[in-house]
Amino acid sequence: MRFQEDSIDCVDFILKKDEVLTIILGGGKGTRLLPLTEKRSKPAVSFGGKYRLIDIPISNSLNSGFEKIFILTQFNSYSLNRHINRTYATNNIHQKSFVEIIAAEQTVSSANWFEGTADAVRKVLPYIREQKPKYVLILSGDQLYNMDLADFMQSHLMDPETQISVATNAIPEDQIFGLGIVKAGVGGTIQEFIEKPQDLTQVESCRTENGNFLANMGIYIFNTSTLIDVLEDRNMADFGKEILPKAIKERKVKAYTYDGYWEDIGTIKAFYEANLMLTDHIPKFNLYLEKTPIYTRARALPPSKINQAVVNQALISEGTILNQCEVHRSIIGVRQLIASGTKIYDSIIMGLDHYGYFDRKSGKIPIGIGPNCEIRRTIVDKDCTIGANVRLLNEQNLQEYEDDYIRIRDGIIVVPRHSAIPDGYSI
Repeated sequence: MRFQEDSIDCVDFILKKDEVLTIILGGGKGTRLLPLTEKRSKPAVSFGGKYRLIDIPISNSLNSGFEKIFILTQFNSYSLNRHINRTYATNNIHQKSFVEIIAAEQTVSSANWFEGTADAVRKVLPYIREQKPKYVLILSGDQLYNMDLADFMQSHLMDPETQISVATNAIPEDQIFGLGIVKAGVGGTIQEFIEKPQDLTQVESCRTENGNFLANMGIYIFNTSTLIDVLEDRNMADFGKEILPKAIKERKVKAYTYDGYWEDIGTIKAFYEANLMLTDHIPKFNLYLEKTPIYTRARALPPSKINQAVVNQALISEGTILNQCEVHRSIIGVRQLIASGTKIYDSIIMGLDHYGYFDRKSGKIPIGIGPNCEIRRTIVDKDCTIGANVRLLNEQNLQEYEDDYIRIRDGIIVVPRHSAIPDGYSI
């Protein structure tokens, strides 16, 4: 089901695009993604060589026909603000379509910052009311999926008694911990909601016919009047922990099952695996869908230059220069420079914000990766300088470690943004 230019016909209802307001939650401090979130919010973290994580939910919303979007954020928001302004700014004189950031702010009625997902939406209710939406679509800013949100909306509207819809995804029992688990009855009505179960016995009754469980994706549709009602209790700060368990006892809350790929990118390991998955011959998350593209900032960069390099199963972003190096099952970000003799395996190199030099005490050296390096299972954040003959291998198989130059999280080496690794460094 696709939305037409002005509206769609579905059974016995007509929905206009501007009756839906999308709210994208920017997330908390992102401590589990440190050091990638030391200088930026989670949604602003680079992904897939040329994108940011925030581009995923924005693109899902735009591709589904929902073009009125608020993004809520409060931590390290400068990088995200800049990306949104440069990528999604429009000159729509009628202001019917927009992508705007609402940062947490102290007001006369509230001196506190956002204290949870529900509290964040509660604090921006005045801006929601200004738009007068009939429905509010709530998305997470740090998840990976390609979902037809119009189909989700259609499911919500099929039953006029449904006040809240929750998108769910089928998962095996070893993935239930840390997620909200849903039990749906006949017609999809949610009967139970268990947030982050501690053991399997808590959710045994929630098994589906095929033995899996339905996990809350953190994607919701609310009738606007219902959203305003459930947010009246200011003691309830979170949708998953508090709002939904209470709502299923008092209102009709419906589960919508999304059967495609979905990943909650909350840890270094999950981020690393989701990126490298893109290099698979048939990735679970497909960037090459013409009708549902992932939007991002348009850069005036030259084509990539590959000089006698060996490249296999890799994503090479625009503006890169690869000189007599080897790149295997890796992602190379925009403007990245890689010198001769260097070998890169199973790694994410985020790229550079500009071509130039790093001013080290001994003098200026080119930003990028120097000659004769070997890099494996590593995430190199943006704008890093790696000298000659550097070996990033984690030869001792350390799970957690840090020094002046690198961090190791979940066994994966992470080079923080703007780092300068000297010649000959080895780990």
